[in-house]
Amino acid sequence: MIDSDRTTPRRRPDTLHQKIHSDLESKILSGRWPPGYRIPIEHDLMEKYGCSRMTVNKVLSSLAKRGLIKRQRRVGSFVEAPTHHAAVLEIPDIQGEILRRKLPYRFTLISQTQRAAKTSSESELAAGGQLLDLRCIHFENEVPFALEERLISLAAVPAAADVDFAATAPGTWLLSHVPWNEAEHIITAISASATIARRLQIATRSACLSLERWTWKRGQPVTHVRQVFPGERHSLTARFRPSES
Repeated sequence: MIDSDRTTPRRRPDTLHQKIHSDLESKILSGRWPPGYRIPIEHDLMEKYGCSRMTVNKVLSSLAKRGLIKRQRRVGSFVEAPTHHAAVLEIPDIQGEILRRKLPYRFTLISQTQRAAKTSSESELAAGGQLLDLRCIHFENEVPFALEERLISLAAVPAAADVDFAATAPGTWLLSHVPWNEAEHIITAISASATIARRLQIATRSACLSLERWTWKRGQPVTHVRQVFPGERHSLTARFRPSES
C-alpha cells in the first residue's frame, strides 16, 4: 500500500522561504507555540531572518492556508487549534465531510489499476478474483487533506471495474452503491515519508494520522483502505454509550 520510503533521499538545499516556513511550522507543531500564541510581527520576522516583507507574508499566508495560524488584520497572526474531526465509529465520507463545512472539495486520482493479490491479506480480500488498486489525494480548499490508497475486491463489487474513479471519489461511490454491515478501524500515528510528505505538501517526518479500514458485506470482504492525514489538522472522535447488562 502506501510507500514507506525507508531509504532517506538526498535533500535539496532549502530556500530562505522554506527555512522560515520550516522554523515557524516546527514551533507550532512541537507545541512550543500553543494555540492562541501570537506570532511575532512581520517586521520582527524580517529582521530576524534578514528577508523582505514579501517573503514573510508568503510564509504566513502558506501557514494560514494550511490552518496552522489565523491572520487578523491590524491585530496580528495567532496559532490555530486543530479543526478537522472525523467519527471513529462511522465510515466517513471525506467529500461529504468537507462540503458540509461549506469548503471547496476536489480529489486527484493518481492511479487506477486491476491486479492480482500480492500478500495473504490481499488474497483474503480478493477471494479468488482481481483487486482494483486506487490511489488518490483529497483536497480541501486546494490544500491536500488526505492521501488515500484503496483496494476493492472485484469478487465482491464487480461493478467497480467499470467505474471511472477519475470522476468519482472511491469512498463516496462505495458508500452509495455497496451496503456494508461490518467494519474494522486501525488508527496509528506515523511520520511522513518522503512520498507522503510530497503528496500532502508537508515536511518530511511530519506527524500524520493513519487510518486503515476493512469493510465486509455479510461476511464477504469488500475493501481495504489506508488514509493518511496531516496530524496537526485532523483528529478522530467518537460518541458512545455504555453497553447494557
